[in-house]
Amino acid sequence: MTTREPSGGHAGERPGGTAGERPAGPRPRLVDVAREAGLSKTSVSAALNGTGRLSPEVREKAIETARRMGYRPNAAARQLRAGRARLIGYVVGEFAGEPWAYLDSPYFARLTSVTASAALRHGYALVMLPAGTLQREWAELPLDAVIVADPVEDDPLVEDFLAARIPVFSDASVAGRPGAHWVDLDVEAAVRESLDHLRAGGARRTAVVLPDSTTRFHREVLAAYRAWCAEHGVGELVTLVPEPGNGPVVRAVERALTTEPRPDGLFVVAEASPPLVMDAARRLGLSVPGELRVVCVSEDDSAAHADPPVSTLSLRPADVAEEGITLLVTALEGGGSTPPGVLLTARLQVRASSGHESGPPGRVG
Repeated sequence: MTTREPSGGHAGERPGGTAGERPAGPRPRLVDVAREAGLSKTSVSAALNGTGRLSPEVREKAIETARRMGYRPNAAARQLRAGRARLIGYVVGEFAGEPWAYLDSPYFARLTSVTASAALRHGYALVMLPAGTLQREWAELPLDAVIVADPVEDDPLVEDFLAARIPVFSDASVAGRPGAHWVDLDVEAAVRESLDHLRAGGARRTAVVLPDSTTRFHREVLAAYRAWCAEHGVGELVTLVPEPGNGPVVRAVERALTTEPRPDGLFVVAEASPPLVMDAARRLGLSVPGELRVVCVSEDDSAAHADPPVSTLSLRPADVAEEGITLLVTALEGGGSTPPGVLLTARLQVRASSGHESGPPGRVG
């Protein structure tokens, strides 16, 4: 059965100036930094680029002098020498109609922030592209690669970037495409682990609340759920959520819990605040985990503080981001063979809502 909802410290001082004020005049050059530090231009250049055989003291002196003087390398010259602009585009395909809305999601907020910081550690800057971006909006940007998080089925963004010969990093939906690499989760294993866990806690009719989405992740969740139901001889109880957000998901949860036959297990894949899911069950007079056992796909820290604490399936956005950037940099700079993709394992955090007071620590794949 499938149901749908109706649609201050001081930086320094200079003579005659105030604290924190930088000297007036032209921007400092490499030769100026070298003169101030009492080093050669070659030594300063090597220190700032992380190359050369310099003592730690010399390297630190050059870097600190450059920082204090406000020296910035000529970006255009560095790009010409390296053959790269060190810019990575970033876009979330699932939110094509709602640019930037993904930052309200705990999962995508974590994925985005860790991706940006990991890229910066490797010397790359992240360029945030609106999900509904057109080719004319990015065609002139010197992008070395683009990360397309959660692309929809036959995503035109993926096609456009690959056609422009820009390497694409995404999920396993791009596997086998020339110029594409991926990091993904073992979705079938994650779904089976969650459903088996609910069944072990006593649930015999588990409903799933799922976004009405064509991303690979959500299509594979639905396929795995249906296969699991067939293997266990139980009916499917699927409620699709037409749009993201706590309101639509909570309404879908209420709809799922009032559908006959009434479920005694609930697997909420659509992202929502776990305490709000518990509130929805209480409004319907259901005790958790007495009459209903619950697992939510969530990165929301509030799950541990809900009443009762909610069992969660983590999609490990921080690990996905770290693995993705490592794979990206290896492909761009390694010069050798690069694995086409990396498959991770989701992490089930067991809490009281699923009928188990405690459980083993989450697995790391």
